[in-house]
Amino acid sequence: MNSKLSTLAFLRRQLDGSLPADATTEMRYPTAISQLLGFRITDVDVGYAQVELDADAAIHGNQQGTVHGGMLCELADATIGTAHSTAIAEGETFASIDLRISFFRPVWRSVLTATARQVQHGKTLTHYECEIIRDDGKAVALATSTVMTIRGEAAYGR
Repeated sequence: MNSKLSTLAFLRRQLDGSLPADATTEMRYPTAISQLLGFRITDVDVGYAQVELDADAAIHGNQQGTVHGGMLCELADATIGTAHSTAIAEGETFASIDLRISFFRPVWRSVLTATARQVQHGKTLTHYECEIIRDDGKAVALATSTVMTIRGEAAYGR
């Protein structure tokens, strides 16, 4: 018997270890990119998500020997996408419209925690803010993003 859950219920049960083996949700969790990069969802609520990454410049580095800014962008985007997936209805999907990020300090090796929350939730457009913090508590980056919710026939097959 297949157990279809909302994305929020699926992720909450995944986090607390009570997810049935046959459980499904409309979204794909864990996502392929999150598995590839080692992202871990650590907390979720409606329009909110927290994701961690064991960042290491030896794996995720740029030419200066620090964690690449593109990795930080991907972490922010994945966290915002997870937050938004908890805030949409069955049959809806979404697309990022923009992503802006400001970098504050470098990372060589650290557990990074990205926390995304809705700033404003509209019928079609929702604005998010995502802060990325090093394990020493210092801010690494701040991203903002606008996400468009897609409904009806436009959402089919995405």
